[in-house]
Amino acid sequence: MKPKKTILCVDDNEQSLSIRKVLLETRGYRVIACSNGQDALLVFRQGGIDLLLTDLVMPGMDGAKLIEEVKAISPDMPTLLVSGRVRIYERETLADVFLPKGVFAPAELLEQLRLLLIRKRGPKRASQKVSAAAKNAVVA
Repeated sequence: MKPKKTILCVDDNEQSLSIRKVLLETRGYRVIACSNGQDALLVFRQGGIDLLLTDLVMPGMDGAKLIEEVKAISPDMPTLLVSGRVRIYERETLADVFLPKGVFAPAELLEQLRLLLIRKRGPKRASQKVSAAAKNAVVA
């Protein structure tokens, strides 16, 4: 059985956070939910997070700042930024993907998460073939 990927999900709207958490957990992800950027940053620093999914507009630390802080710690961390108030995000952000709430379907969110996690993992099959070929070359 494959280990579950852990997604840190951040949103100050409890209903949105709950819906996203259920959506992701029913697809086999482990979800750690936080209602603000400060708590999310503390959780992230403890380690074990595979992807950050955050809302943009939150009191205190907004999603763009949270992503900036996370990328300072772990530059390769996949991040996805969502917003209900902004349809096209024009400010510079370090997020890998931006999705406007209400415009994307849950299937699109799941596909973006899957692609980001694959990109983080990297092409394992190719490296396994190379190492197997290298072992055969040494034997021959």
